[in-house]
This record gives sequence, C-alpha cells and structure tokens, in this order.
Amino acid sequence: MGKSLAINAGSSTLKFKLFEMPEEKVIAEGAIDRISLGNSLVEIKYGDGQKYETHEDVNDHNAAIQLMLDQLTELKIITDFNEITGVGHRVVAGGQEFKDSAIIDDDVLQKIEDLSEYAPLHNPAAAMGIKAFKKILPNVLSVAVFDTSFHTSMPQENYMYAIPYEYYEKFGARKYGAHGTSHRYVAHRAAAMLGKPLKDLKLITMHLGAGGSITAIKDGKSFDTSMGFTPLAGIEMATRSGDIDASLVAYLMEKLNIDKPNDMINILNKKSGLVGVSGVSADMRDLEKVQAKNPRAKLARDMFINRIVRYVGSYLAELGGADAIVFTAGVGENDIMIRQEVADKLAYFGIGVDPEKNDIRGGERDLSKEGSKIKTLLIPTDEELMIVRDIERLRK
Repeated sequence: MGKSLAINAGSSTLKFKLFEMPEEKVIAEGAIDRISLGNSLVEIKYGDGQKYETHEDVNDHNAAIQLMLDQLTELKIITDFNEITGVGHRVVAGGQEFKDSAIIDDDVLQKIEDLSEYAPLHNPAAAMGIKAFKKILPNVLSVAVFDTSFHTSMPQENYMYAIPYEYYEKFGARKYGAHGTSHRYVAHRAAAMLGKPLKDLKLITMHLGAGGSITAIKDGKSFDTSMGFTPLAGIEMATRSGDIDASLVAYLMEKLNIDKPNDMINILNKKSGLVGVSGVSADMRDLEKVQAKNPRAKLARDMFINRIVRYVGSYLAELGGADAIVFTAGVGENDIMIRQEVADKLAYFGIGVDPEKNDIRGGERDLSKEGSKIKTLLIPTDEELMIVRDIERLRK
C-alpha cells in the first residue's frame, strides 16, 4: 500500500495527480501555474468534488513542490510525506537512449539533461522537477516516463529521413515521435475492449488534442507515427503547422526578413495550425460555433480532418489493414462531428460510425456501425495512470 505521484513539470508549471496504489484510485490532482512569475495560481481537487485554490508567489520548483506536499498534508489528503512511495515524471525526449521508462539515478538524470537539445522547452523543466523532488523526497522511488520510448520500436525505414546518413549517425537526426504514453495506454484499452491480445492486433490510434499525433501499432508496438524529430511534424494542430515543405520555410524567411531559424520555428509552432488558418481561435470548439458563417474557420476544420484521413489511409496501407481505429485526447474524445466526418471519409476501408453511438463526449465506447470491417473506438486517454503503473512495474 502506498501513494504514487504522476508529475508533469513545465518551465513555469507543475501538474500532478496522486493515486492510491495498487488500487489505482485518484485521490487528488492539481497544478501550480506561473512559477517564478509572481502571483502563482495553486489549485488542488480532491475528495468528493472539493477544491482548494489560492494565489501566492512561488519562486521556483523546489518551493512549488514543498507547497504542494504541505497543502496535501494540511488538507488531510496525506498524513505525512512517508505515504508517498513513488514519483513518476513525464519526460518528453528520451532519444534513442531510453526504450522504456527508467528508474532515475544520477546517470539517468544526466542523460535527460543531455537530451535537452531534442526538447529544449521540456526536458530542462522535467530535470528541474526531478531534482526538486529528489531534494525533498530523497528516499522515494523516482521513475522517468518518456513520450518517445514507445516509438523506439519503429523499423528504420519509418524513422529515418532521406538525408545524408551521417546526419543520423552524428546528430541523431531521425523521427522520434511523441505522445507515446497516451498511444500505449489506449492501445492496451483497445485490446481489452476487443477481447484480444494486443500483440495480435493492428491498431491506428489518434491522439487529437491541442497537439495531435497518429500512430500505427503492429504486434503491440509502434510501427509508425506522424510526429517527427519534434512534435511540429504530422497533422495540423491547434497552433502547429504539421507537415510543411522545407523549401517553403526558407522562402517565407526571405519574404518576412527573418534571419533566425528559431523565429520561423516559433511561427510554425505557435502561430500556425487552426489559429493561423482560421484567424479566429486555436480551440476547435470556437471554430465549430462559427464555421457556418466563417469560411476560414470551416477551412481550418476541413484541413484538420483531411490530414487525419491522409495519415490513417497511409497507415492502413502500411499495416495491411487494421482491426480498429481509436479516437482519444481532447478533440478526439469530445468533438462528435470530427469523429463522424473522419469515419465517413474512411468508409471505403470498411470504417463506419453509428451516429447514435457517436453522440457522446468522453466515455469509453465502441462507436462502430453495424457491419463495419474495422472497429472505431472512443477511449479517453490516461497518461498519468500509465505513469504510476510504470512505477509499480519497475519497483518489482
């Protein structure tokens, strides 16, 4: 018996979820925002719909973690820190080094920091969170769970770029993917729903949120995925462009008088996608409300659907068919029309969604139309649960 924390640390944020283990029961979750920026927002949800909220200055991650633990104690969610027996940290980039989650020691922590060039906005923040927890809870098992590790099983023809081979050898220039923890979770749930071993299934999982990625899963492993060297590649996203011709990047830099590549990457990461095309919002719900009267909002949604269909179609060809496609994450779980339109455009492959079954936001359900050759499943993702399960798996 014990309690495990799933941690997602950003440069100025700390998100957490506390589980009673091995029951896997969520007993608290929350976030501390604006760390080191003044007037930090502290939120904790617990019990039967109870919520604690306050604003105060939180100077760094050490202070944020201490505040979180102190507040968990004051709210009597835990009696003392000794109840916490495991801490799992989400880490974006594991490179080629980490093919699985790992118990964090000094060597693992150093490697996470060394891999920061692959995820400069994320890995340093994760390392800060790991160090802070180790300082405050030095004897607690700490585990790193990498977004990329699930995709290290891809065959070389799927992760290599057609550029000089030595760039891969010298610089690690290859596809790494992302959202691996989410794809892994929903794949296991899909197997349970279908009543078959995961290793015997061919699946296409669609993590559609503010960031989006699509993964082909074969023999229980990632076979191909839409995100690339970074999460910028793949389908259109809330503020990311997705796939784009590299020559267009150079062309736009010249036209816009941009001489720093990172300035152009910032545009592609933060000013493109749904918000860039629509000029309205990065939120799919806002676009749905105005698309009937706003052609650009409709175009943004149509492009989003188009890119999904392209990837699913290509993965069906790569896999030689599929047993099921899976919708998950914010848009995938809640946008009824996106699911319906994607399925309708894939009808040629024997995919069909029953409109009545599809009339749901969230929840786990088989959405398939009667007679569909390929099942369509709705599965809410739970990356935090996967993180604490990895703690228990590596503890043994």
